[in-house]
Amino acid sequence: MIITADLSITHMSVPRFDLDLTDEQAAVREEVGDITAGYDHEYWRDHSRQGTYPQEFVDELGDEGWLGALIPEEHGGKGLGTEETVVMMEEIAASGAGFGGAQTVHGGIYNSAPIVNYASEAQREELLPKIASGEVSIQAFGLTEPGAGSDSPSMETFADRDGDEYVVTGDKYWISRVDVSDYMLLVARTTRKEAVEKRTRGISTFLVDLADAEASSAFRKEAIEKGASTFVNSYHLKFDGLRIPAENLVGEEGDGFYQVLDGLNEERLVIAAELIGLGELALAKGSDYAADREVFGRPVGKNQGIQHPLAAAHAEVQAARHLTYEAAARSAADDLPREKLGGRANAAKYLAAEAASSAADAAVQAHGGKGIAVEYDVERYFREARLSRLVPIAQQLALNYLGERELGLPRSY
Repeated sequence: MIITADLSITHMSVPRFDLDLTDEQAAVREEVGDITAGYDHEYWRDHSRQGTYPQEFVDELGDEGWLGALIPEEHGGKGLGTEETVVMMEEIAASGAGFGGAQTVHGGIYNSAPIVNYASEAQREELLPKIASGEVSIQAFGLTEPGAGSDSPSMETFADRDGDEYVVTGDKYWISRVDVSDYMLLVARTTRKEAVEKRTRGISTFLVDLADAEASSAFRKEAIEKGASTFVNSYHLKFDGLRIPAENLVGEEGDGFYQVLDGLNEERLVIAAELIGLGELALAKGSDYAADREVFGRPVGKNQGIQHPLAAAHAEVQAARHLTYEAAARSAADDLPREKLGGRANAAKYLAAEAASSAADAAVQAHGGKGIAVEYDVERYFREARLSRLVPIAQQLALNYLGERELGLPRSY
């Protein structure tokens, strides 16, 4: 991998502590910063207000190869790892995109991982170069269901083998970016729960050609009205005998749940980085406004009631950032047992979501009544920060992991 950069240039004026970055991390920050500099706050505000997907931004990232961040170079990707990807996604979020803007490309980047790691050679050769170039989009991931959110092994959607096809029946819920994807990664049962010793067995992953699905009466999608994450649409998907070619199975039948788990710690660190970027963005906006806005003949930022919450949130955000970067480095070094990396990853996601919430709340408060005006952006940051305490895992699930695996407490669920 060759990335050139002038390491003396800094694009961002967000409040953050200096960290010792590798040359590759610094180069990623520089190159991604060059792209994000072309999309100002008004761009993100307009797309959020209209509820539209920032296609121009995503297309430019694709044209520059960033949607193939995790794809090996031999398949046209950049061959990056977690250390570089946390930098990339923090930079995108902090530039003005926020958590919601970062999520517009997160799926496209991480949905390539199961194909890299488990797909057949024919599937990899066909899809990976096109994903890396942005020609093909796999932004949608069909996992959650009306009765199986965080409890994924309780899923009921079933794919029944019928000769050279699988026949899919069931429902998926809160599935995002279906309307901007060429393929969806679908996770479904291929063995009934009653027939497996562990609930995590008998689950498989498939590639669904969405154009073919949309042309079939056996597939329907219904948009879900929502108030957060306004850049992407989310859907309730219904399968009523949708036929999928058997060759679209990813990896071995029955191993899908473990494919989902593989790389989960690394992805959780990248989610934390996106939330850190959101926190930095909120603090930059809040601090700038507090320094300029005068009430009673003095800047409101001179009042400790405004200054201290911003300062406390800054400390929280940078503490979460330090843990996230340290864990990403340990992941790259591969010198930690997966369980120990899992502790760091869950702690990083938990702390980053809490810190982003503190930062967004302080930014809204610093703006006073203007904090809920769309034109000042911080109300969006507040909504996104609140959402992050629920997705992609609830804060309580991160605490469950830490309580059981780090503190040795009895399993609570």
